Amino acid sequence: MKIACCGIAHETNTFTSLPTELADLNIRRGNEINDPVLAEFKSVEWARLLTASATPSGPITHAAYESLKNEILTGLEAALPLDGIYMPLHGAMEVTGIGDGESDLVIAVRELVGPDVPIAASLDLHGNVVPELCQAADILHAYRTAPHRDQDATRRRTIELLIRCIETGRRPASAHVRVPLLLPGEKAITEVEPGKTLYQRLPEIDAREGVWTASLMCGFAWADVPGAAMTVFVHADDGETARAGAVELAGEVWKQREKFGFDVETADIEESIRLAGEANGCVFLTDSGDNTTAGGAGDIPLFLEHLIRAESQNVLVAGISDKAAVFQCVEAGCGTEVELELGGKLDTNFKPLKVKAVVEHVSRNGREAVVLTEGIKLVIAADRRGYTRLQQFKDLGLDPLAFSIVVIKLGYLFPELRDIAPRHVMALSPGFSNEVIEELPYHSVQRPIYPLDRDFDFDAAGACRVFSRGS
Repeated sequence: MKIACCGIAHETNTFTSLPTELADLNIRRGNEINDPVLAEFKSVEWARLLTASATPSGPITHAAYESLKNEILTGLEAALPLDGIYMPLHGAMEVTGIGDGESDLVIAVRELVGPDVPIAASLDLHGNVVPELCQAADILHAYRTAPHRDQDATRRRTIELLIRCIETGRRPASAHVRVPLLLPGEKAITEVEPGKTLYQRLPEIDAREGVWTASLMCGFAWADVPGAAMTVFVHADDGETARAGAVELAGEVWKQREKFGFDVETADIEESIRLAGEANGCVFLTDSGDNTTAGGAGDIPLFLEHLIRAESQNVLVAGISDKAAVFQCVEAGCGTEVELELGGKLDTNFKPLKVKAVVEHVSRNGREAVVLTEGIKLVIAADRRGYTRLQQFKDLGLDPLAFSIVVIKLGYLFPELRDIAPRHVMALSPGFSNEVIEELPYHSVQRPIYPLDRDFDFDAAGACRVFSRGS
């Protein structure tokens, strides 16, 4: 069987001032799409067309999106006839002048290939899935873990369901329920309650007679768009079976709305530094308002400023995004003292911080530098990046557990760090990914929605929409 692989994946933060240009996207074509999951399906002839992704940031520019979309459509037309299409997407992509990018892209693909070619998409659970996407695609299947541990399993299961469509000639019905609940991802951890129990329901629903798969989307709260919310969707042999599973799970989510919360200690910047300073052993502090993995700029120097003021020692900060500072360090060389103006270049709501530092390490590609300033070891990156994996620290000659305080521009800790952190305090800091979403200037999100609004009722059955192929 011949299946095309194509898609654009982006988590769009609409509160940032940083647009996503074509140059910001990591674009792969042909054999560059070397996902090992695809290689597992020996019976599939893959037409590897184009996949693109980028660090979470502002809306993709119209020109960038249209360029990629047109290339995908041209590639699909040339690859016809196809037995199916697999699309690795995200679920929270916004495009300037268009809005919901996933729906626009999948609808365009559907219009090109017609109603008989099955389309399946894998999604991040931090997506805002609207009914139009459920109507255009045959299969939508999302991650079931946050922090994410099941990316490969999700893509594998999505492809398996697509192949089921192809081999059986059957197309499932889909039921979609928008739950009017807006949550930052850090309040919807799947390893703690109530997320743990809710996500454990998914395999139970999957196992029911006639059900193909069920998904629960946490939503993406830093997108001020009409579709922002938690969503439930279920694929099944018939509409009534799909509806029953979706309505049941959506109702359970709504009943638990007041129980979603942070699973770690929280404090403001100053208090989190004080707590870490009084602790015995290593404490990880996350600068959640400047979380690059949720669209934060990654260059707010406020945390570093507070650490210096507190005279904190044996501290690692990873990191600050500042291309000019990195290149200055590269040019100066290791062992040299430099005067830097750090940050405040991307999120211009904050001023750069002037420091004197000694360059201790420069990465081989010249894109990262490690400096020492006021007893604080600071990683500076030329691009916006989240330090989420241990290998990133090892590559710089750093062991996070050797420090008393580790500050990272994240919200929740990603799995490798979460598994080793002796203690984690999340700082409720300012920035484009402010965790206190009640403080964000929402204008477009569909109201009422909890917790921005509280005194209203929700009827899951009334909110459910069911689609069958051809509807």
